[in-house]
Amino acid sequence: MSQGKAIIVDYLTSIPAWYLATVENTPEGGRPHVRPFSFAMLQDGEIQYCTATTKDVYREMQQNPFVELTAWKPGSGWVILRGRANLEDRANAQTRKEGFDHMVGLGEDWLDPNDERLTFFTIDDAEAWICDIDGSWNPVEL
Repeated sequence: MSQGKAIIVDYLTSIPAWYLATVENTPEGGRPHVRPFSFAMLQDGEIQYCTATTKDVYREMQQNPFVELTAWKPGSGWVILRGRANLEDRANAQTRKEGFDHMVGLGEDWLDPNDERLTFFTIDDAEAWICDIDGSWNPVEL
């Protein structure tokens, strides 16, 4: 497992929310669409994120897989990770249970961890950095 991936998951899970940007196709062309996320978990050396197949974010990633996430942690700068969303749901039972519990804790309504709307994705060809106010971008080896 990549130590860099563990650093990213630790960063994302130590704050209340982080932000994922997708590309929304509109009649005027592609537009950025950003929303808060808060679940990330390592499984088999990959970072798993979860959402619902019924949400705009899922549809947008189907149409254009390029995504970027960012988060700021006081005293630690901010993280940037970008790549291509891989929507092949490979979550195991433990990841599904933790994602389900997390989403229910946010107030979302799910039947159970195997609810067909609950889906997990990874980000392929990812690049990541920890950035600081001094303008430095420190690469995180994934």
